[in-house]
Amino acid sequence: MKEDTKTKLTQNQQGSQEMCRTIEVVATVDHVDMSPPVMSPVVVSSNTGDDLNLIPPLNFAMVDNGIFRSGFPGSANFSFLQTLNLSSIIYLCPEPYPEANIEFLKSNGIRLFQFGIEGYKEPFVNIPEDTIREALKVVLDVRNHPVLIHCKRGKHRTGCLVGCLRKLQRWCLSSVFDEYQRFAAAKARVSDQRFMELFDVSSLKHLPMSFSCSKK
Repeated sequence: MKEDTKTKLTQNQQGSQEMCRTIEVVATVDHVDMSPPVMSPVVVSSNTGDDLNLIPPLNFAMVDNGIFRSGFPGSANFSFLQTLNLSSIIYLCPEPYPEANIEFLKSNGIRLFQFGIEGYKEPFVNIPEDTIREALKVVLDVRNHPVLIHCKRGKHRTGCLVGCLRKLQRWCLSSVFDEYQRFAAAKARVSDQRFMELFDVSSLKHLPMSFSCSKK
C-alpha cells in the first residue's frame, strides 16, 4: 500500500482582509474505505506501563455531538486528540500554527480552519462579527465533524463562538452566559457577553443543524 500526502492551501477573503486560512491534508491510499469516521469514546487507561497517557487540552469539553472545545493543544495532548478522530480544527488566533501541530494534522488527516481574531483586553476588545459568522458556518457543516474549536486558553474567543452557536440552538441568554462564565471564570468579560447578546443569528437559520443540546 502506498500513501501520498499533499497539502492544499486555500484563502477565503472578504473585501481586502483575509478571513479564513484553510490547511487541508489529503491522503490518497489504495483501496481505502472513504466512509465517514466513527467517533470512538474517550477511554483513559488505568495502566501506567507502556500505555499512552491521555491528557486533554486545557478547558477541554464536549459542546455537542461531534463538536469539542479547548485551549491550545500541545504535543502532550496529541494522543488524547487522536481518540476523538477529528476531521477538522477551528483555530481562532492570528498567530501561525506551530510546526509540531501542523505535522500532527498532516499525519492524522485533519483540516485546519484558521480565523485570526486578535486577543485584545478590555476596553479594547473588538470581536469581528463577520469572522464569527464564517466560523459558525464551518461548525454547522457536519462534513467538518468531529471538530475541535480552540483559541489560546479556550475562554474568550472560543467562548464567544460557542455562545453564538448556543443562540442558534435557541438557548436563553442566561444559559449562554452561565456556560461562558464557567470557562472564563474570573476572566469573564462584559464585552464578550454583550457581543453574544447582540449577535444576529438570522442569516444562519437557513443552515441545517443536527445537534442535540437545544433549549427553547
